[in-house]
Amino acid sequence: MDKNSSTNEWYTVDDIDNIDSPALLLYKNRVKENIRLLKSMVSNISILRPHAKTNKMAEVCSMMMEEGITKFKCATIAEAEMLATIGAPDVLLAYQPVGPKAERFANLIKAYPSVHFACLTDNEESAKHISRVAEANGIVINVFIDLNIGMNRTGIVPEKALPLVAFILSLKNIELIGLHGYDGHIRDADTTIRQQKSDEGFEQVAILHQKIKETNRLSLKIVMGGTPTFPTHAHRQNVECSPGTFVFTDWGYKHSFPDEPFDYAALIITRVISIVDEHTVCTDLGHKSVAAENPLPRVHFLNAPDVMPTGQSEEHLVLRVANAAEYHPGDILYGAPVHICPTVALYDKAYVVENKKIATEWKVVARKRSINF
Repeated sequence: MDKNSSTNEWYTVDDIDNIDSPALLLYKNRVKENIRLLKSMVSNISILRPHAKTNKMAEVCSMMMEEGITKFKCATIAEAEMLATIGAPDVLLAYQPVGPKAERFANLIKAYPSVHFACLTDNEESAKHISRVAEANGIVINVFIDLNIGMNRTGIVPEKALPLVAFILSLKNIELIGLHGYDGHIRDADTTIRQQKSDEGFEQVAILHQKIKETNRLSLKIVMGGTPTFPTHAHRQNVECSPGTFVFTDWGYKHSFPDEPFDYAALIITRVISIVDEHTVCTDLGHKSVAAENPLPRVHFLNAPDVMPTGQSEEHLVLRVANAAEYHPGDILYGAPVHICPTVALYDKAYVVENKKIATEWKVVARKRSINF
């Protein structure tokens, strides 16, 4: 069976023969529907602070702004700059800027005075460094305290955070405005268990928040979670949620969290380049073209669901197939990556699909470590 014969599925593109592979495809209407679905899952759009790390594209974030979303989270200075260039009013750099990053962040703040920027900190030394850089640049930098609620990656454990609060309040050039907790370790498919674990983590944050209110008369913003725990936080009062993967979704999340009915809106294409033997073919989808941190399979092909990846190198993906006679060099496979976020970062641009044709190209501008700052 010629894989190019599957032309009636939603993902096939009529003029795909004009696009070299591997390539990243974006289905604009599906992106829009995922954004609208996210909005429908909250009672107030003001609690949404989507993470830009998944899409890294100005046009995608502009689509969110067109739907009324005004707050964003990001992980790099480049992502923060991308958001500033489209006029995003409120940008949280969910990262602690150490070394030259603090200076870069200060320069970005000065370049876009209309944007409300903030960053994270989780220790006195880094807070002092951020304050010194802010003072040298004649600005005040807003900060959130990054809390470790089980991810064990960054952050201070909530029960030890009160002295850090006091220290930050003693500094002249940073202003404490919020608490940030990321619970990316919570990935239970069972919604009851996921909610229970989420509640346990959030309780630590809520207790700290109350103590800060009582001790310092401060009512801080609270930013929580990512796509897996977004539904567990969406009902909480005065808590902002930060899903990111939802906008494109991927194989991993779609099959782990069936309660979150987001649809694939980004796929990658690859072509068969060689027929190895009667049960083996090779495509051009190497490590450089799909996130490779997971074990095989790292991608699932929608028009060839039964193939089994057996090996991958920088520019090749070897597949075991039932009958290689059904495949021909040049056949196109449409794949859903297991992890879309780092996959997007491997591409300079995305081809935007509308009405089964390539309508335009969007730069993955924030895949860069720096744009101008």
